[in-house]
Amino acid sequence: MPIQSLKGALQALLLVAIFFAGVWSQSSGVIDDFLFYLPDVQYLAVQHLWLTAISGGLAILVAIPLGIVLSRPSMTRWAESLMQVLNVGTTIPTLAVLALSMSFLGIGTVPAVFGLFVATLLPITRNTYTGLKGVDPALMEAAAGIGMSSTQRLLRVELPNALYVIFAGMRTALTINVGTVPLAFLIGAGGLGELIFTGIDLYDPVMMLAGAIPTALLAIVVDALIATVAFLLVPRGVNPSRA
Repeated sequence: MPIQSLKGALQALLLVAIFFAGVWSQSSGVIDDFLFYLPDVQYLAVQHLWLTAISGGLAILVAIPLGIVLSRPSMTRWAESLMQVLNVGTTIPTLAVLALSMSFLGIGTVPAVFGLFVATLLPITRNTYTGLKGVDPALMEAAAGIGMSSTQRLLRVELPNALYVIFAGMRTALTINVGTVPLAFLIGAGGLGELIFTGIDLYDPVMMLAGAIPTALLAIVVDALIATVAFLLVPRGVNPSRA
């Protein structure tokens, strides 16, 4: 009971805080200032999502097959060494990756997509590899015992059992991708970073928040969307959220 009472009190306090924040925003004119940037937010949000979709989609298309290849028994000796090559995309700061991309590919969308693709690749590959390696050996022995080929074992046993871990990697990678896309503005690729960095340069907090708040909301929406897809696609027996 004390814990439930505390939760109820915190919820009530949160509602009161939101109410007074709304009253203050309305009286101070902050909401009107935000609405002034609404057309820019709508236009730049489309660019933002486009960059995320292209770079994230390419990363998924490359990372999952790569994780499958690295998880094969014949690649056991080389898997970790090759994984460290992919680790370059996360150990080097994303801004530096974008700058290097710009040096070779010029300014605009192409280097931004390439830089974001490199930064997004490792988490999906790592989780695909880990998920496939974590499949119960007893299941693999049983599948081999009933005459399944290696391809059948991959498609019918390994991937269904690894899907939850694979989707976890996709959630992490794409959520980080959404939060990283604002940096693409610095190399001429657009996105909500235009409002964020211009607001910083002009010392305009409202303009800065007009870009930062939608970016945070987009990250939350992308995370929730992938979580919903995972809830629907991952088999019940290996999906903790459906247990």
